Amino acid sequence: MSVADRFQAAIIGDGYRFFITRKTDKRQRLGIRALKTQIIPGDRIQNRFENVDGIANGLFAERKEFVMQSTVFGFVFWGFLLVYGAIMYAVAPNARTVGAFFRGEDNSGREAHRWALTASIFISWVFAKSVTNAANLGASYGIVGGLAYATYWLSILLAGWVIYRLRRATGATSLVGFLIGKYGRAAALAFTAAILIRLYNEVWSNTAVVGGYYGAPGSSAFIGAALLFTAVTLIYSLKGGLRGSIVTDMIQAAIFVVFLAAMLLLVLPKHGVATLISVGEFKLAAGVDLLLVAGLQVLSYPFHDPVLTDRGFITEEKAMLKAFILAGIGGFLSIVAFSLVGIDARLEGLAVGDNAPAAVARALGIGALFLMTVLMIAAAGSTLDSTFASLSKAVARELPLVAGRQPSPAAIRHGTLAMVAIAALGNLPMIAGAEILAATTVSGTMVMGLAPVFLLQRWVGYSPWSFHLSFWPGLVLGILLALGWIPAAWAIGTGKYALLLGVNFYGLLICAAGFLLPEIVRRWRGGAVPQSDLA
Repeated sequence: MSVADRFQAAIIGDGYRFFITRKTDKRQRLGIRALKTQIIPGDRIQNRFENVDGIANGLFAERKEFVMQSTVFGFVFWGFLLVYGAIMYAVAPNARTVGAFFRGEDNSGREAHRWALTASIFISWVFAKSVTNAANLGASYGIVGGLAYATYWLSILLAGWVIYRLRRATGATSLVGFLIGKYGRAAALAFTAAILIRLYNEVWSNTAVVGGYYGAPGSSAFIGAALLFTAVTLIYSLKGGLRGSIVTDMIQAAIFVVFLAAMLLLVLPKHGVATLISVGEFKLAAGVDLLLVAGLQVLSYPFHDPVLTDRGFITEEKAMLKAFILAGIGGFLSIVAFSLVGIDARLEGLAVGDNAPAAVARALGIGALFLMTVLMIAAAGSTLDSTFASLSKAVARELPLVAGRQPSPAAIRHGTLAMVAIAALGNLPMIAGAEILAATTVSGTMVMGLAPVFLLQRWVGYSPWSFHLSFWPGLVLGILLALGWIPAAWAIGTGKYALLLGVNFYGLLICAAGFLLPEIVRRWRGGAVPQSDLA
């Protein structure tokens, strides 16, 4: 068969689209589409196809190159995922004690080093979904979007300060233990349920990001990569628990920083830093509304994330506080830097969809795509192994305390079973096609009632009602917002996040008032301070 015959068959069949690669000259693509749709008399068709003989040769050469690149892609990208899992398993220590598995100690009982804790907090909060959201917001709102999303990382500084004060003032060894003593077991149960939902969301929202670099959402490659990534992370998490998470976090943090720097070196020279940071407007409807939302949610958001708060109780107080401050500043700067990738996409006019980093990386070529894939795997891997570790502690150590029992001697086994369960069930929303951004903004609104619970706790005695009158109104408002049942009159401004801003602002006032109401009533009546569940 001649080149013209083969090309004709390709055009007539569905496969013609496969040959129209993005490298094909625009005029060639237009000519090919014309051949596809134009009615050509039979006595002229051979001449017309002979005229495109050169085009056909070029397209078949590109197809051969594409197939070769696809083979290389498969070996390199899928191979890296397997090698990554093998390396993490090799370096993860075998946590044989309760202290190692749940508190991050080594098997001799020594606590984690301050620098190891800093790296762990930093990389475990630089979620794959978060850097993706940062780039997407950079593409939408310029530097304003990047600053808005980076503001969430100030949560780390606030959480470190609050946990430091709680440990010094009350001797708390965990947030759940503090809640039992201050607000009762029902409050601790509600809080634990909220963090379990948060941990569940962390699984699918991070594995979905990794899957997005291997295939389109919903495709077999997308789901297969997400499940394989879950499996390799689960295997080394079962071995090392929280200690393994902290050790591997140091490697993942180094990978992330190096590959982020490499990615920025590809992006920044095209436009320059000055041009990139000048994109965007500081107007309420141009992203400042989201910046204000983040500023409000910072007051509550960190407390329902055990990946962060668990690390606040595993080292000496001052060392912990320094680690939180350094990690928070580093995270803030990293998110702002990554938003520049999205701003670059905006300046280049790329169609980013819901994944600006992938769009930029694909536009820069297969090498950049590999860099971005490695970066995302490092970020997602740290978050996912930390999620497994926190879930195991919540199920095996904290739920028994909420029920008034001591943890079982078989706590490690119970914790590993919990890891396996969430690994098996946690990807169901990803397979169903849930949106990643919903895992941040909606959950942040639902837990706004935690801000008074931790920030105003010094102003009340033992007060279960204070917790419930703060926590549940925030949860209800978050659900109503998700269902679209909040009236438009609550909106502040006219931007995309106007209603979200209004709900968080007015909702926080409602939650604070509800929190203080029982104490105001008690003092007005002159009643005695109630005794706690632990009294």
